[in-house]
Amino acid sequence: MTISTFKIANKLVTGKGATSVLPDEIKRLRIQNPLIVTDITLQKVGVVNQITPLMKGLTYEIFTGVKPDPELSIVEDCTKVFIEGNHDGLIAIGGGSAIDIAKSVSVYAGFDGSLSELIGTDLVPQKGAPIITLPTTAGTGSEVTNISILSDTEAQLKKGIVSDYLLPDVAIVAPEMTLTMPPSVTAASGVDALVHAIEAYISVHASPITDALAISAIRMISENLPKAYANPNHLEAREKMATASLMAGMAFGNAGVGAVHALAYPLGGRYHIPHGVSNALLLPYVMEWNKIACMERFRDIAAALGENVRSLSDAEAADKAVTSMKRLCTAVNIPTGLRSFDIPETALSDMAEDASKIERLLNNNPRQLNKSEIEQIYQSAY
Repeated sequence: MTISTFKIANKLVTGKGATSVLPDEIKRLRIQNPLIVTDITLQKVGVVNQITPLMKGLTYEIFTGVKPDPELSIVEDCTKVFIEGNHDGLIAIGGGSAIDIAKSVSVYAGFDGSLSELIGTDLVPQKGAPIITLPTTAGTGSEVTNISILSDTEAQLKKGIVSDYLLPDVAIVAPEMTLTMPPSVTAASGVDALVHAIEAYISVHASPITDALAISAIRMISENLPKAYANPNHLEAREKMATASLMAGMAFGNAGVGAVHALAYPLGGRYHIPHGVSNALLLPYVMEWNKIACMERFRDIAAALGENVRSLSDAEAADKAVTSMKRLCTAVNIPTGLRSFDIPETALSDMAEDASKIERLLNNNPRQLNKSEIEQIYQSAY
């Protein structure tokens, strides 16, 4: 049996009404002047106003400059606000973008160097200001992972700061925080969580702990994503999706993700396709490539997706996993085909070159890929 390590946020609080613990957690962490990190849309629709009454008696400031697929410059801007306001903690309200910015600011604010020096694995020298996360989407799992994904506009690539010092101090996962998600975001973020669970389950670094979390997350998402998509006010489905996203985050935060994410990064970096959409778009095609390497695992995935695989061979069950995945994506109207995003076919080779360099993720994949093979997958998805 190989040695494995399991890392998550220091404390998880989940369930309807979980936000009520925020004042106690702020006090426990001895935060007196927090910076709330969010985006302007969540402030306008009143999500932030659900939280600020819980901070009565505290001095706080709100940074609303977060944008989808956040650029390195947003970390710089938010860090400036954090330092100039003498803040001593961060409260992230939002999806993965807000949480990733907060995690980055926490370690960058006390770092005597450039932000680029922190990009990579285990380059953060020390823990920064405490972080409390309140996710408003059920998808990224960033509230429990040790990575922040940022866009380098010059390189046209997504890059990651990977360090255990990024693990949030508290993750508060309350389903009511996700009710304002429009159906398109519910779909993209939900399939993003499904990608996390599937890639964690077939990762070469999977463990019995991540397997249990991943396969349960796959089952919960397949059962509840269509409900949450069709009826945004279905609180039970929202709660199960929030829990499944959390579980998928814990799974991939330890087992890692693979080729789907590696191939998705150039789509976000070059064409600004939302992370969840690009993952969802590529997942069936990467699954087709990977299934031969771990058919018995694909059999488990097919069963978790609701397929009856008892009388099927491993190969037939693996095919069922792929077709079931495609059917789910179609049900929640995930866009199909790279061409629908006006990506020129001539760009596929350069995208494959970019993706082939993301070894941190490709090394987790159960089947190895070179540039030519990556380009073939892009071609299939075109």
